[in-house]
Amino acid sequence: MKESLQKVGGWLAGMVIPNIGAFIAWGLITALVIPDGWLPKTGLDWDWGLLTDNLVVPMIYYLLPLLIAYTGGKMVHGHRGGVLGAIAAMGVIGGAAFELTSGASGNPPQFLGAMLIGPLAGWLMSKVDHWLEDRTPAGFEMLYNNFSQGILGVVMVGLGYLIIGPVMSAVASAFGGMVEGITDAGLLPLADIPIEVGKVLFLNNAINHGVLTPLGVADAAESGKSIYFMLESNPGPGLGLLGAYWFAGKGLAKLSAPGSIIIHFFGGIHEVYFPYVLMNPVMIGAMWAGGITADLTFVATDAGLVGPPAPGSIFAYLALLPSTGGAFGVLLGVAIGAVAAFVVGTILLRLFPVKDMKDTDADSEIGDAVVNIPGVTMPGQA
Repeated sequence: MKESLQKVGGWLAGMVIPNIGAFIAWGLITALVIPDGWLPKTGLDWDWGLLTDNLVVPMIYYLLPLLIAYTGGKMVHGHRGGVLGAIAAMGVIGGAAFELTSGASGNPPQFLGAMLIGPLAGWLMSKVDHWLEDRTPAGFEMLYNNFSQGILGVVMVGLGYLIIGPVMSAVASAFGGMVEGITDAGLLPLADIPIEVGKVLFLNNAINHGVLTPLGVADAAESGKSIYFMLESNPGPGLGLLGAYWFAGKGLAKLSAPGSIIIHFFGGIHEVYFPYVLMNPVMIGAMWAGGITADLTFVATDAGLVGPPAPGSIFAYLALLPSTGGAFGVLLGVAIGAVAAFVVGTILLRLFPVKDMKDTDADSEIGDAVVNIPGVTMPGQA
């Protein structure tokens, strides 16, 4: 069971890790140009809303999912699989947007959909190429290759648009409804259980902006602050998880953890720690420990922020502390969440260690993906 989980998680992480640089670039652009970002606070007279619409939104809704789908397809069938994966991902993105036109509260970026359809497209492309290999007349290879990829691309776009995109939207809505139901039942700290699972599946924006932010806005309108703004965006548990990998991890996971800490905690780009959970799914226990203890602290100290921190960095938290007091509870919850995630994460890494991870050759079928994850035999490996 452990090896099966790590195999699935390893493939998911292998689609994200080679694209971490793109996530970091998006995060830095977001932190710079959104209306509540760093550059608007300098007083520059630019249309920050337009910059957000033209840069931040297209990158998270199109660029990042397409990169993930391309990487997933390339892992299975090289460049041709990657191209078909990117084509297919557009169907997923369009299908999710169409599903949400009926009045849903948000359009979550289709990272999970891209992770599903990218490898599927690469696998189907490999099967088609294998079938055509002995049936293609000499001199017509280019024609057959291009048309087979184009025709299969149409099929995959249809599959993504009609099935995978709407299904992924339903999954995002289900996670959001679960969080809202737990909160309405008065069990707010336990809402962290579906929140953390949804986050590492890249449903964080759907949960935060689709469910928690509207609840927080209504709550803050009455009391001047809200705990809902901190349930998903708290950078403490992610800091503890990455600290555990830095302290008790091995190989590339250990070496990359310090840089990821900077991007996550100070830049607010939580997506950088999701692959660390995916490569060893048992580490979700560390995130639950950090999130639940932090939420209990927030409840006990009546902590809250005056607005939604975007991105969820410690600087955004400091900027949104209530002027009427309560800063101690907010910062204490972040710190306790980090400590709890670090302690539990370290114990789990000792009990369930991840094998050393090494970069593959740049010309291999995975490109720059990470391999040697326990239980995974990637293309090109013996």
